[in-house]
Amino acid sequence: MTEPKSPNNDVWRPHVTVACVVADRDRYLMVEEEVGGCVAYNQPAGHLDDFESLQHAAVRETREETGWTVALTHLIGVHQWRSKEHGDVVVRFTFAAKPLSHDPHQPLDTGVRRALWMTREDIAGLGERLRSPMILMSIDDWLAGQRLPLSVIANLMPSGGMP
Repeated sequence: MTEPKSPNNDVWRPHVTVACVVADRDRYLMVEEEVGGCVAYNQPAGHLDDFESLQHAAVRETREETGWTVALTHLIGVHQWRSKEHGDVVVRFTFAAKPLSHDPHQPLDTGVRRALWMTREDIAGLGERLRSPMILMSIDDWLAGQRLPLSVIANLMPSGGMP
């Protein structure tokens, strides 16, 4: 079987991303960021880097975007979506994480304006300002008790996938 080609003749590949639902009682860690000149809201999330494990990427992205160090507790789910922002397919691995410590002096990623804690109702009220529908979907999955053990993700990367 031949791999599908994109319009520019490259092999098609989805964007592989990670995200964390970080809960503190009834509040969730969110990121306010500037995307294409507009303010958008997202969970701590980002792309998987080459030679990096999914788990390491989720912890790294959370720290880089919020200043929070977290410990992953579960895999909530894997979601597939076509981004309105760039039109490409995104495959997102969403983890549950507990907050451990915060470094208020940590420089945040380019485009991130601030990290904030919000209730589910506040997040739902953001409507079109949410970067993707996966944000509420993953919070609702977590609230419904959807939790898979981290061991369902086999990591065959050298050194455990840590760059």
